[in-house]
Amino acid sequence: MESKKRDINDMSIWDDAKSMLAKARADGVETAWDRLDQQTPHCRFCELGTTCRNCVMGPCRISAKAEHGGKLSRGVCGADADVIVARNFGRFIAGGSAGHSDHGRDVIEALEAVVEGRAPGYQIRDEAKLRRIAAELGVATEGRDALDVAADVVDACYSDFGSRRKAVNFLSRVPAKRRELWEKLDITPRGVDREIAEMMHRTHMGCDNDAPNTMLHAARCALADGWAGSMIATELCDVLFGTPKPKMSTANLGVIKKDTVNILVHGHNPVVSEMILDAARDPEMIELAKKNGATGITVAGLCCTGNELLMRQGIPMAGNHLMTELAIVTGAVEVVVVDYQCIMPSLVQVAGCYHTRFIDTAAKARFTGAIHFNFHPENAREEARKVVRMAVDAFVERDPKRVEIPAEPVSIMTGFSNEAILEALGGSLDPLLDAVKAGTVRGFVGVVGCNNPKIKHDSANVGLMKALVKKDIMVLATGCVTTAAGKAGLLVPEGASMAGPGLQSLCGALGIPPVLHLGSCVDNARILQLCALIANALGVDISDLPVGASSPEWYSEKAAAIGLYAVASGIYTHLGLPPNILGSEKVTDIALNGLEQIVGASFVVNDDPEKAADLLDARIRQKRQGLGLQP
Repeated sequence: MESKKRDINDMSIWDDAKSMLAKARADGVETAWDRLDQQTPHCRFCELGTTCRNCVMGPCRISAKAEHGGKLSRGVCGADADVIVARNFGRFIAGGSAGHSDHGRDVIEALEAVVEGRAPGYQIRDEAKLRRIAAELGVATEGRDALDVAADVVDACYSDFGSRRKAVNFLSRVPAKRRELWEKLDITPRGVDREIAEMMHRTHMGCDNDAPNTMLHAARCALADGWAGSMIATELCDVLFGTPKPKMSTANLGVIKKDTVNILVHGHNPVVSEMILDAARDPEMIELAKKNGATGITVAGLCCTGNELLMRQGIPMAGNHLMTELAIVTGAVEVVVVDYQCIMPSLVQVAGCYHTRFIDTAAKARFTGAIHFNFHPENAREEARKVVRMAVDAFVERDPKRVEIPAEPVSIMTGFSNEAILEALGGSLDPLLDAVKAGTVRGFVGVVGCNNPKIKHDSANVGLMKALVKKDIMVLATGCVTTAAGKAGLLVPEGASMAGPGLQSLCGALGIPPVLHLGSCVDNARILQLCALIANALGVDISDLPVGASSPEWYSEKAAAIGLYAVASGIYTHLGLPPNILGSEKVTDIALNGLEQIVGASFVVNDDPEKAADLLDARIRQKRQGLGLQP
């Protein structure tokens, strides 16, 4: 007997999502919510983190409860629940750190190809930023050609992935007190690949069997991601594609048009999607689309590749993680082009239910059943034209009777890089610091990350952001939270009507929204840098600032790595769901309490957005008082 399907109204807060969920059921298309129901209930051992598959003496399942004469249950090798949970969490962090940092390596390779003249269609679009970064990295710039400077920047950035350095380059941005703490704890990140490899080594059988020690290296691994891999990705993308500046765009499924060829870009790497956009804007391609009966070509974004192009090029956003299947269900998408990360394999099957072509582009992210284009900087322009031509040809196969566009797009404001923020403040942080001192803005919280079908789609994301801005706390948004904030009206200056009186007055004076969009999830490095700039200006540590972080609907290894590098940098961090560590009281206590004494910040877990906002608010009150400010 078929199980009863859950009420669509309990699955998402958005009308466009609900419409497409209903259409998916009518069209016989399975979604992430359906598969979650099929997987429930989950394995309790896996949820607690007390399963181990690190060798073939197992797999082992551990119970932390006292039994067998009062002794703790242990795996075949003798590892207890504390060790196994810490091992699993360490590998989870290594996976997340590898994802964002390998993205950074790809961007270095793209810049290297430009330097060597192997990347037609790519260029250095922000030479001034290139030279600023070069100066930070100790690269000489005076009297040198931009490509020569870039060559040395490439070498310096590659060195952050190795194992011979004592510290990664951008630690020069970290407040001195924080660097001293990391040195004392022996968690100064030395190299991205080194910390990831050491994490894998430490969690091999017979190595690190002390849970607190494993957790400290997990922090070091995450810091290498935040202050090297991710930061390199952000900074070099600005160099190659332009540093974002404020601009207007639109969001929701209404950005998909009935009368245009629709191409959705999905993943994280703008090295691919920038070329797709460039090809789609080619007059020759637009003319071909018109010959096939379309009025033009629309390129819209999903997830973080969408955020990258939104920030720099102003392209519209069709949706976030849990909207990716539903965007195809509109029946109006000709091509979905993906690179890597957060791409559900199910998209191949969903595309197959319509006329949509699903195209993968990365050797490290192949999808069974997809059409593969092997993108690299040398051929990206040529391959992108082929992809756009395929989309134009697919338009004639669209069945108008199966097309349903469920909403009108809403306006959003984007493009708040740190450079743009400083420019809006007249080149100095002083006006922002004055607003914080006066209590006009009481603090800042980075609300970032994903969607998880375990939580009603975007309910926690939107609920938390609305609760924070009411308390005169400005929100900095990245990743999948962006589309949620936009659809909720929080990414336009008019959204300040939902804020408290102080934040409302600041937004009115500057013409900005109460939630600032800082980019994709890799661009959480911008938030790290902004916190460091503020801390350095005040002569304090990051942990002294009235700031916080949150990922209300997170799901991925990358989100866990982001959360840990935020905490290790001194930022109190909220999660809407716990990681799989609850099988160890020791590891859980370290995460929720012990890290506060060690690094000056900790995790807090709460699935209620109003309660989470209160917890973050209490933290900000405490830190304001510590700085001698009114709470």
